[in-house]
Amino acid sequence: MQPKIVYSRFPRSWDLSANFLAAFIIFLGTGIGLFAGWLDLPVAVFVFVLTGWIVSLCLHEGAHAFAAYWGGDRSVAAKGYLSLEPLTYTQPFLSFVLPLLYLILGGIGLPGGAVSIDHSVLKSKRWQAFVSAAGPLANLVFLIILTIPFLLGLPDDGSRFWQAVALLGALQASAVVLNLLPVPGLDGFGILRPYLPRDMQMQANQIAPMLSVLLLMMFISHSANKALWSAVYELTDFFAVDRFLIFEGWKSFRFWM
Repeated sequence: MQPKIVYSRFPRSWDLSANFLAAFIIFLGTGIGLFAGWLDLPVAVFVFVLTGWIVSLCLHEGAHAFAAYWGGDRSVAAKGYLSLEPLTYTQPFLSFVLPLLYLILGGIGLPGGAVSIDHSVLKSKRWQAFVSAAGPLANLVFLIILTIPFLLGLPDDGSRFWQAVALLGALQASAVVLNLLPVPGLDGFGILRPYLPRDMQMQANQIAPMLSVLLLMMFISHSANKALWSAVYELTDFFAVDRFLIFEGWKSFRFWM
């Protein structure tokens, strides 16, 4: 008798990577420790926010890949993108190392390098736009999950746990705001890109790397950074996050200052 072959609905490449799971477990464990008071230390806020940011970066890039998979680009599965493994992305330094360094220095939620998508096989222009929008949407969903307690009025103190949650929520808000800017190289432009003339798309591809560097340099300046954070705080205000908790979260996060 021939053995019965059972076919999985999803490819094995959808299995979550060990690196992503490790970051998520540390993030969750540190959060529980902060909430329970076992880890009421500034360094715990640093670990919680940093690993939470790593998780959000994986979800952001993974969301692009999942949208592309359902939109017709099945190559993302073979590339390992669906496992949320950060080392599979085309530019790990731009996608993870640079955003983490910038965060540690007290910066914004810097966007990373996008996953490699074959736009020519996507089903339609709408799918192409959705693939670009999926990353910021992942950050928005993460922001909503983090801020549900604030919307319900649950935080009744300024404990380090709520400081950490407020800061991580603000970073998600900064990722949403920054990524949706209609600048070549960012997801905001990617949403518009399918509807632009072909020659304009090609020109944008050529100048995107240069604009990304200029954008980073611009947000190092006080005025641009202030304008961005004003937009971020408008978004966190909408989700009832106390700005004082965000400020205190920064103080705890940068415990070495």
